[in-house]
Amino acid sequence: MDQQKKEYMKRKQDPSLKLFVVLSKAYRSVSDRVVADIRKNNLNATEFAVLELLYHSGDQPLQKIGDKILLASGSITYVVDKLEEKQYLKRTQCAKDRRITYASITDKGKELLNDIFPDHWKQIEQITAGLTEAEKLEAINLLKKLGHYADEKL
Repeated sequence: MDQQKKEYMKRKQDPSLKLFVVLSKAYRSVSDRVVADIRKNNLNATEFAVLELLYHSGDQPLQKIGDKILLASGSITYVVDKLEEKQYLKRTQCAKDRRITYASITDKGKELLNDIFPDHWKQIEQITAGLTEAEKLEAINLLKKLGHYADEKL
């Protein structure tokens, strides 16, 4: 057997590629269902993520929102504009540094999330019901470990 074939056979037994494929397919299946649930409320997934961040974490500098919800900074302006048009958030200049603008959730935005979040949470519980609580906790730990390794070591 030549060296190339040996290397191929060795890789074929390595579960890394299979893990990547299964993880990608699982993410897509879960994400598609979550996005469909969010769209029922006339929001897209990014708009919901911004509102949820502001709802749970309070006012945020626009420059930091992208990092927290994994979105490019150029897209944040567009999303914030859309949410501002819908009156779900407002922009506020920082009193100490005029270069910084904060996004704040409005009362209308809070009402929206108060209305939709309980059902959204139930939907996520249904989507993840294929795992026991112990399996969910194990998956969380394993995926965090994988993500940290990819971020820090590579």
